[in-house]
Amino acid sequence: MTLTAAPHAARRPLIETWPLRNPDASDPRFMGRRGWWLVVMNALVPGSAQVLAGNRRLGRFGLGATLTGWLLLLVAAGLALFAPRALVWITTGPLSWILLTAVQILLIGYAVLWLVLTVDAIRLVRLVKVPTASRWAIPIVALLVFALAGSGAVYASTVAASSRGVLGSLFGNSGPSLPPSDGYYNILLLGADSGDGRDSMRFDSISVVSVNAESGAVTITGIPRELPGVPFSEGSPMHELYPDGFEGHSSQTCGWNGWMNHVRNAAEVCREDGGAGLYPDAAAHGSAPGIEATKDAAEGVLGIEIPYYVFLDMNGFAQLIDALGGVDIEVTERLPKGGGPSYPGEPVEDWAIGWIEPGRQHMDGDTAQWYARSRYTTSDWDRMKRQRELQVAILEQFTPQNVLTRFNEISAAGTALIETDLPRDKLPEFFDLVTKAKKQPVTRIELTPEFGVDEHEPDYGHIRELVQQTLHPPTPEPTPEG
Repeated sequence: MTLTAAPHAARRPLIETWPLRNPDASDPRFMGRRGWWLVVMNALVPGSAQVLAGNRRLGRFGLGATLTGWLLLLVAAGLALFAPRALVWITTGPLSWILLTAVQILLIGYAVLWLVLTVDAIRLVRLVKVPTASRWAIPIVALLVFALAGSGAVYASTVAASSRGVLGSLFGNSGPSLPPSDGYYNILLLGADSGDGRDSMRFDSISVVSVNAESGAVTITGIPRELPGVPFSEGSPMHELYPDGFEGHSSQTCGWNGWMNHVRNAAEVCREDGGAGLYPDAAAHGSAPGIEATKDAAEGVLGIEIPYYVFLDMNGFAQLIDALGGVDIEVTERLPKGGGPSYPGEPVEDWAIGWIEPGRQHMDGDTAQWYARSRYTTSDWDRMKRQRELQVAILEQFTPQNVLTRFNEISAAGTALIETDLPRDKLPEFFDLVTKAKKQPVTRIELTPEFGVDEHEPDYGHIRELVQQTLHPPTPEPTPEG
């Protein structure tokens, strides 16, 4: 009995008399060194200070939470590096709301636990027994380290909350999930000022983003807002009303001309039922009759299927640019800022509130907004080109580093400015395609005279052929061996 009990009896005093747990409090220099060790251990491995020198139960709980957190971070980092699509699916899938809420609660809980461990570590130092300099420095350093490291957990919790809000706001009502059409996902991109009320809103920027479903290659086709007599896709409600192309209409109460950006008026604003009779499923799919009619017009013009749309409220466009940290643009000519002349022939210098000078510029949101709108000293075609330049510049700013460090600002701007019917279950695939797209140049098509399109009498057959040749270039025939 003595032989078996002796080792246990010998081990126990060794633990209990270990200097970190039971120090010689009469030696201030040693107590100071011990205090700094406790602070370092609490900072590097929260919970370890309590295991070695304090309440072991609290320490084991803190240490277990820390190791579990490290394990989860390693798993997340591994997924981000080697299986990013799986990570996006986990955070956007059917159970994402529950998962993101749990992550938010756990991160806040861990930050609170870390604070408790930090305060307890300071108590274990026994400040009255350490030298005077360390007596002030130890608690200040311990709390500063916690503030810096703990703020990361708090920020991560806000990112989880923002992600949950973005998913709910942008993809609460989405359209049907469809396979790519002829190898492409085609998305109608609309920009308009809606600040004065949606009844007066017209789409000032209209383009179609075509993303290759295999390579991620992006083609942006700009459609002039004043394109006349646009055809609608066959089988659409608007094609039944305008089988020979879109026509103008005028009356004392409501009217429109035959331009592309007036399609919304004809399909929605000027109809007693708001267009619900034409497109009864639009609202349930997160869209609107005017947007669906514009989709049908874009399909008829380009000869491709366009199942999805993204609407950007240009009235708050500057917020998104600022959230991204600005954009870099090569300005080719001097452009005025301002709403335009108050009477025909008014000199630009009288109404311009500022100028955008030529050269490479890093634009904030306000400057970028004027760059996209300016047209009084140039033309609508020039403005279309500048809008497409901004679209490409914005895409370039969506780097992982930028999104991570500015996530809350970007998500807040996005939910306030963007509407879409993109289906939520397509997000992992779209994320994968965006990653591929950033490695390739963007192809641009403008339906302007530069591309052989007559702005007054456009040849829609030529336009469709142009789009097809760009999206599906012919494969070069192999040269015969000579």
